[in-house]
Amino acid sequence: MDKKKYITFFTFFLIAFSGHSQILLSILFGDKLNSDGLEFGLEGGYNLSDISKLEASKSLSSFNLGFYFDFRIKNQWNLYTGVLVKAKLGSDELTSNDLAFLEVIPNQEEGSYSQVLNYFIVPALLKYNFKNRIYLEGGPQFGLMYKSWVEFQSDLENKDIRIRDYNKDKINKLDAGITFGTGYKLIPDTGMTLGIKYYYGLTNVYKGLSGSNNSALFLKLNIPIGANKVSPVE
Repeated sequence: MDKKKYITFFTFFLIAFSGHSQILLSILFGDKLNSDGLEFGLEGGYNLSDISKLEASKSLSSFNLGFYFDFRIKNQWNLYTGVLVKAKLGSDELTSNDLAFLEVIPNQEEGSYSQVLNYFIVPALLKYNFKNRIYLEGGPQFGLMYKSWVEFQSDLENKDIRIRDYNKDKINKLDAGITFGTGYKLIPDTGMTLGIKYYYGLTNVYKGLSGSNNSALFLKLNIPIGANKVSPVE
């Protein structure tokens, strides 16, 4: 499969399918995508995120899942991209001032509030692979917000209460920033990879609130699909 077909297939993924369909097709056709110059597979992990300008006292924790393309450019240089189709950013333990800004009326019951932002996340990272299987990566990352809410949670008196106030109209749809990270390939050439990366947003999360930027720490696991055909880096 040539590069034009890779690009066409990648675009088809982005436009035509929802998150669950993307993951299913990734598993079914992963072995058809891998070649000497490309590693394809699933990326999953855990992230902690915050939104600057909010007074929230706790990072929002969430699991994420998607797929990746790792293109070999030359020698030990690669281009890493893909889509996290299930990813949440935000902040937890919002204060009364945060709720006032978000125009959320506090509940009578005691509980906690969090801002939850659902994104499709697309990195475009330049990656350098050392011969000891450690890599460094960095570059831009983009996000498309498709759903957001302020969530109230309480478990008082043996009752599990969860209420969502949707606030998509207050959030900018597009998010962009820079990402840098490192990782280690557990098995040479085609094995799984453990990594960590940090993202800092350069665009405003909230409409009309300058400096309200996303930031997040990602712990990730990359699992190649059908990558036994991929040749080692020279």
